[in-house]
Amino acid sequence: MESKATEGQPQPGKADIKTRRWSVSLVWIVPIVAVLVGLSLVVHNLMQQGPVITLNFKTGQGLTANKTEVKYRNVVIGHVSDVALSDDQKSVNATVKLSKQAESFTREDSKFWVVRPRIGAGGVSGIDTLLSGDFIGADAGQSDARARVFTGLEVPPTITYGEPGKRFMLHAQDLGSLDIGSAVYYRKIPVGQVVAYALDTDGNGVNIEIFVNSPNDVHVTENTRFWNASGIDINVGADGFAVKTESLSAMLLGGIAFRAPNYSPGDKSAAENRNYELFEDQATALAPPNGKPQFLVLRFDQALRGLKVDAPVEFQGLEIGKVVAINLDFDEKARTFPINVGIVIYPKRLGQAHLKMLKALEHNPEDEAAAVRLMGTFVDNGLRAQARSGNLLTGQLYIALEFFPKAPKVAFDLNARPVMIPTVPASLELLQEQLQAMVDKINKLPIERIANNLDSNLTEMRKGIKQFSTQTLPGVENTLQEVSKTLQAANSTLAEDSPQREQLTQTLEELGRMSRSLRELSDYLGRHPESLLRGRQKDASPPNLQPSSNR
Repeated sequence: MESKATEGQPQPGKADIKTRRWSVSLVWIVPIVAVLVGLSLVVHNLMQQGPVITLNFKTGQGLTANKTEVKYRNVVIGHVSDVALSDDQKSVNATVKLSKQAESFTREDSKFWVVRPRIGAGGVSGIDTLLSGDFIGADAGQSDARARVFTGLEVPPTITYGEPGKRFMLHAQDLGSLDIGSAVYYRKIPVGQVVAYALDTDGNGVNIEIFVNSPNDVHVTENTRFWNASGIDINVGADGFAVKTESLSAMLLGGIAFRAPNYSPGDKSAAENRNYELFEDQATALAPPNGKPQFLVLRFDQALRGLKVDAPVEFQGLEIGKVVAINLDFDEKARTFPINVGIVIYPKRLGQAHLKMLKALEHNPEDEAAAVRLMGTFVDNGLRAQARSGNLLTGQLYIALEFFPKAPKVAFDLNARPVMIPTVPASLELLQEQLQAMVDKINKLPIERIANNLDSNLTEMRKGIKQFSTQTLPGVENTLQEVSKTLQAANSTLAEDSPQREQLTQTLEELGRMSRSLRELSDYLGRHPESLLRGRQKDASPPNLQPSSNR
């Protein structure tokens, strides 16, 4: 009975558990699906979104937010999302959103620039932007490092990464008329261009980077010579004028030409980034190598007007160097102003003579002390420097190194650096010294005493001539007249056709001519007594020895 009474009532210590079923209404299915789709789109968008970078330009010309595009090979890889001034307000920062496929453009050495119409040494570029508007050009780098901030280029690069070819570095004294984009020629065919230039670290020259396109880059060999082909090369010779130039573009915009010497055995293609020297012209570039230079100092005590830097230095008529410096000095002891001339010579230019000299003297050209001692022996044997005239019209001078065996001995300093070579006066100076010595000798002559003696001699001569004219000649003339009368009397006694009469007639005529000659001589000596010393003048009329018509 108790079990029945307690059936259906809760037992003490036990809780009643009620179970419920969870159910979702069909109304919520659509919003849930929409949320899931939206989340998937957001995640997909985030996964497809590319990197964001900042480009710094000097100006914002051509940059417009949400309009300016970034292109590579004319394919859009991103766009500018914002343009704002930098914190220092000296430049412009452009925020660029790149596409996912443009991840490689975040490499540290990537380049960006604004493409707009430009006219430069390489020609006209960016003409298509006149219609489509400016855009940002890009070139992916090759570095493994990544970056988010880049400095934009103001000038587009002439060569992009991945272009087939090789880069080479040239060294020159100055840039000349070259510029980025100037052409590089091989046998007058453009095969490359100048891509960059900069000063040396010490500022004593210019480094010029060039790019030679493939497949022509194989023509750049280890023995290749480069020279500046800008402008016009005009030579004047016996055959007339010779004009050389690579092209009209090289004449106006500058250019570089290269070629290996005709005889280059064992030559092979050069490796990329090889260094070369850029020569001034083709003749200098293709000439035999100069070898190790040697600097010398010359000291002149006379004026050197007409001597300029780069004037040639010759030995036995062969050019072996040039003048590199001309400085005025002051001698405290002599109170004079000598001139120091610095020259550089290239002994290797002597050719076979240099080789035979090294072999005969067992000389090592790399030993500087031995080279100085060898130069000292040359000086002891009369080696001297002399400034000579190279052109009488322009007055230009050059330096000649010659042997003067009779030159006075001088002390040679083996420890001086650079080496000093003694000099001799120029040929013109020697001529002036000889003329001065002649003038000094003439000045030492007793000119006044000689003149006084001549005056006294002339006075005595005049007296003798006067006596000869007034006394001797009249007596001779009277004697001749008496002889003439005697002969005439004898002639009258002789027969007209006798030979003796003809002889007498001829004798009378000779006596008459002699008498007239003596009178003319007397008159001439009276007018020109100095003719006894100087002789008869050329313009003096000869005496008329013919008999007068009235005789």
